Amino acid sequence: MGFMRRAGSAMRTAAVAAAGLVLLAGCGGGASGAGGGAAAKKDGKGADSPARGPAPTTHLKAVPGVGAGLRSRIPAASRQVVAVYGKGVNSADATVVLYDKGAKGWDRKGSWAAHNGRRGWTADHREGDKRSPVGVFTLTDAGGVLADPGAKLPYTHSAAFTPPSYWAKSTRHDFDYVVAINYNRAKGTSPLDPARPDGQAKGGGIWLHMDHGSGTSGCVSISRSGMAAVLRALDPARHPVVVMGDKAHLSA
Repeated sequence: MGFMRRAGSAMRTAAVAAAGLVLLAGCGGGASGAGGGAAAKKDGKGADSPARGPAPTTHLKAVPGVGAGLRSRIPAASRQVVAVYGKGVNSADATVVLYDKGAKGWDRKGSWAAHNGRRGWTADHREGDKRSPVGVFTLTDAGGVLADPGAKLPYTHSAAFTPPSYWAKSTRHDFDYVVAINYNRAKGTSPLDPARPDGQAKGGGIWLHMDHGSGTSGCVSISRSGMAAVLRALDPARHPVVVMGDKAHLSA
């Protein structure tokens, strides 16, 4: 077991070393890729207050707002769902809600104001379209500029997550905490791994990360406190997934 742990650690370290430019092709997408501007919060971390949404609920039979199409794609073993409720197909505003399944059903564990791709959502994500992909994706890997806050997922702590200096100042803390969304990426590797199994044209580098107050290039962003809470909650033994999209796509 010790050898396996050392081998796994070496593989993740190698992935970090090989992925210096992954941020350029991922959520940030370049100098204008991460957004910013007047809508950004003064501290660059986004809102810390819970999102406006339905009242806290427990013992639900299903994750609210998710129709049969996407619900059927949630693995039977999944006991944690990060639901991203986009305001509209062309909107960058969203709400993230964490659900956990117990013996009596799904319980809502937290809710945060969020942003998604600045151009909204798409069921056919492409590199550079500035839209977030609609779908159900597993969550297996995390990391960030900051030290591990107590994550149960494998966590890559590396300065390589730091955005380029020419990005907007409001984005400097975007990747302090990151959870990789398994859209067109190799599972079980650092979020910095640049591999695109389905090809570069399908995009990649889609993460859940810290908010800077406006839309992203395809990622989903929430506050620093929200990211810390999600990182501490997500448990690989509970097979967490993200279900994400605008309300129309989600309910279909």
